[in-house]
Amino acid sequence: MYMFPYSNREDEGVQSDHLSGGQGGERRVYLWNITGDSCWRGALLQWCPAPDRCKEGRRRRVSGVLVIVHNKVNLTLKMTADNEIELKEAFHRAQKGHNNKAKLVASLKSRYNKLEDKTLFHEEFVHYLKYAMIVYKREPAVENVIDFVAKFAASFQPAPNTEDEQQQEEEEEEEDEDDHPFLSFIFNFLLESHKANSHAVRFRACQLINKLLGSMAENAQIDDDLFDRIHQAMLVRVTDKFPNVRIQAALAMTRLQQPKDPDCPTINAYMLILENDSNAEVRRAVLSCVAMSPQTLPKVLKRTRDIKENVRKLAYQVLAEKVHIKALTIAQRVGLVQQGLHDTSESVREVVCSRLLPAWLLRLDGNVIELLHRLDVENCAETAMETLKAIFKTMPTEELLQNRGLLDNRKVIPEDSMTCENVLYWRALCEFLKSKGYDGEETLEQVLPDAATYAGYLCGFLKAVPVLTEEQRADFNQLELVMTKEFISQQLIHLIGCLDTNEEGGRKRVLAVLQEMLALPQTPSSLVSLLTEKLLALIPDDQRRIQTVAEIISDVREPITEASQPVDENMSRRQQVQLAEVKVRIMEAKQALEDSIAAQDFSRAAELKDSIAGLENHRNQVLQEIAQSNQAVDKEVHIEKNDPETLLRCLTMCAELLKQMNIKTRTGPTISALMSSLILPCIANAHPAVRNMAVVCLGTCTLHSKELAKTHLVLLLQIAQLDEVKIRISALRAIIDLLLLFGFQLLSETASTQTTQPTQSPDKQQADATTAEDKGDAPEDIAQSILVMFSEFLDSEVSDLRTETAEGLAKLMYMGRISSAKMLSRLVLLWYNPVTEDDGCLRHCLGVFFQLYACESRSHQEVVEESFLPTVRTLLNAPATSPLAEVDINNVVELLVELTRPSVLIKPSANTEVSVHDYLAVRMCGEMLKDPTAPEVRLYAKTLSNLELSREETTREDLTTLLQQLVQEVKDRVCLRALEKMLHQLVDSKEQAEVLSASALQPLDVNADEAATEDPSKSAKRPKRGQRKACTAKGGRKPSRKAESSEESDGENVPESVPAVRPSRRAKTAALEKTKLDLNPLINQEANVS
Repeated sequence: MYMFPYSNREDEGVQSDHLSGGQGGERRVYLWNITGDSCWRGALLQWCPAPDRCKEGRRRRVSGVLVIVHNKVNLTLKMTADNEIELKEAFHRAQKGHNNKAKLVASLKSRYNKLEDKTLFHEEFVHYLKYAMIVYKREPAVENVIDFVAKFAASFQPAPNTEDEQQQEEEEEEEDEDDHPFLSFIFNFLLESHKANSHAVRFRACQLINKLLGSMAENAQIDDDLFDRIHQAMLVRVTDKFPNVRIQAALAMTRLQQPKDPDCPTINAYMLILENDSNAEVRRAVLSCVAMSPQTLPKVLKRTRDIKENVRKLAYQVLAEKVHIKALTIAQRVGLVQQGLHDTSESVREVVCSRLLPAWLLRLDGNVIELLHRLDVENCAETAMETLKAIFKTMPTEELLQNRGLLDNRKVIPEDSMTCENVLYWRALCEFLKSKGYDGEETLEQVLPDAATYAGYLCGFLKAVPVLTEEQRADFNQLELVMTKEFISQQLIHLIGCLDTNEEGGRKRVLAVLQEMLALPQTPSSLVSLLTEKLLALIPDDQRRIQTVAEIISDVREPITEASQPVDENMSRRQQVQLAEVKVRIMEAKQALEDSIAAQDFSRAAELKDSIAGLENHRNQVLQEIAQSNQAVDKEVHIEKNDPETLLRCLTMCAELLKQMNIKTRTGPTISALMSSLILPCIANAHPAVRNMAVVCLGTCTLHSKELAKTHLVLLLQIAQLDEVKIRISALRAIIDLLLLFGFQLLSETASTQTTQPTQSPDKQQADATTAEDKGDAPEDIAQSILVMFSEFLDSEVSDLRTETAEGLAKLMYMGRISSAKMLSRLVLLWYNPVTEDDGCLRHCLGVFFQLYACESRSHQEVVEESFLPTVRTLLNAPATSPLAEVDINNVVELLVELTRPSVLIKPSANTEVSVHDYLAVRMCGEMLKDPTAPEVRLYAKTLSNLELSREETTREDLTTLLQQLVQEVKDRVCLRALEKMLHQLVDSKEQAEVLSASALQPLDVNADEAATEDPSKSAKRPKRGQRKACTAKGGRKPSRKAESSEESDGENVPESVPAVRPSRRAKTAALEKTKLDLNPLINQEANVS
């Protein structure tokens, strides 16, 4: 016996979402015999004898139960009349949804248990079941019958044992019996029916198997042989041609999965379907029932990037319900949130916000800080911010203040308890409350202090950020600590935008702190740009901004230092000698004074006393001079610093200033001084980071002055071709920005200032650019050199440079600065090139550009039309070793045709007489006439039938003439059929008769076989690896471009009628009742046949 290892009771609710129903067939009774002497024939279910006994399509079987003559059926049952009525009545009642199916099942089961011979009951039961199984459309009556059959068959499944383990083991040893006879019979019947020619029977067989297995208990057991048979049959049906059959087969295998087995065939089939099935509903069905395991999780994650919105939505729902957040890696979590919150579909974003994030929070006990820890906020701060804001939108105000305990009485987080997670949470909460405007002001005041208090708090924390030496940078722990401090500092600086700076004192305090932090050499370089941004945000006037930043740059690069002068030793020696002489003379004078007093020569004594006083004054002067000379003299000196760190800090502030300035603000003396003293000298700096920032500053500064742009454009062109990749990309961006702002007229003016040779107009430059590319000669004009440089960058092996060039060309073409069919052809080929398959940014940019460019104006569509033939020729002539050889040409042609449809224009052109498709048709006809035997003639002929041609008579006459010539020269049958179709569209019946009589077309019956074998849906090759399905523009009118559904993909669509006046509700209800299918007339009709 086999016990189901996996049970999913939720698949019943998913089926109605996945299936939209099929289309019913004829309301006739078709029977098939389940015995061994019968076979299947035809598209519908028909019974006929075994092939070796078929004679004239008529056979009579006397010994059996069935007596069949053509379509007439006689049933002879060895049962009572009550039994027959009971079974028939059960099927009649089962069709009505309001009947209690549990009572119906119990009554029929009671009748079944009383029978001694079950065989006739089995055959009659299957007989009535066949009426429902031949109906493909999801009729309510048929669905009710299917549900009734599933419940009745599942009622024979024994109830699960509730005894202890020993008794269960004993019963398993004693009871070695098979499944219930009716259950085995119905399974055998369905497994033999799954190979029927009719897709309706295959669909109903898989649906019944799915419902039977789903109705069983969670620990139900079935026979191993039956398990293997069901498994093999469903593995075959998941590859069925019809999506509805594949859906039911996939759902039927839900309980046959073995997630712990790495080689489980069911899981392998599921993963194959998720990767390769072209029908979105089939992929959704598999997503709803696949078991989560390390093997299947990557496939489910990949479906979050599915092309269909419903598949992506269900993938997020499955991940929210079945996958724990701890089962995902940090990269997977971040990727899910980032892609989900930025999805183009509103419903997908809603599922991420309302299902995925709450499920993660629930598994983390509602701890938002722990959720941030799981997302690694240091490396993915923006994603974490978006996640928090999405969570805050679903929270009431009271819950938002639950984590207010993180703040102290100053309404700030204490420095000793700061972490990356709680600081980011604080910032996100404040920004969310700030975005609510007046409604969030009161709440914001409870979680954020005033501006002056916060400025002091920020200043203290920034000054405490340590500065590592070269030796300390080698220590990973020290480096990690500093990086954490810098991240916290960034979040605190961001919080400045939430402060109330309307009060003058608080705003001045914040400005003073920001200026002080920018001037401090200990401030980390990673904070300079953010500090400058917040500083400029508080200063509204551009001139004041320039002056403030220039002063800070001057203080950083030329700080004021006090320099001391060294003591002169010779001067000090002379002063000591002089002091000694004075001291000797004083001593001599004092001795003479004593002698004079002793000799009572008082006049002499008076003179000596005056002399001694003068000598002492002189001695004091000498001592003062000596003291002054011994003290070092400190002077304020400006020393210019040119180390890479200082230059990079100054350039960063300058770049942020130029970025925040109004584009209309012209450069003044201060900016000119910065250009000459800082930016231009750093262009030649040896440090790459300094050069890159200098190029950014130069490119931004030239946007404010056309004169500067003309002066330094050549320098930017040289940098874009000669420097490192990162610097080349910065120069390329600057060049593209200049061309977008000033146009190619700037190049002409630049050339006129550098050479006396007259230049060409911009239009002439653009026209000659392609010629210069073909010849490969050095271009003489700057415009030509720029376009040649762009063309070379498109072929670069550096993906970043290639992507930036393609994005720049797309901008220039969309804004009308460039109008080049050859350049557009290069972009189309680059988009389809398998080399760029992994470059998601490039593919996304070009995919959006093509649609917007073609929809903008008719002139853009004309450029697309001109690029049609060069693009196709390039693909046709691509060598086998080229990656372009793998591109599907039909796909490319389909894209270009859709882009040039007149119906996709946002503003239709006033010239409605001749459409772009008219010119395209003439070009293709001319190309076919050059070589009617070329292989691409079939491609052009097929494309002609997909064009939207105008009703202009002259154009139609020209096309008719060209088609007549083609009809006489082209010999390929498929091409002739396509050309004939075009003639039917262009000429009326009389002219068509004349054209056909004069043409060399083959008779229609000769082409009948070719028409039968030719399937337009199969003629296009399946895209190989590295190819992309063409994204058709909105508004396409191709009949094959319909909304995808499981019913439409079956190929049995009923053409929609022309919409009429909307009927009333009562009329719609009556019409709906008329369209409901009832099996009773069919059953009664056969019962009356004898």
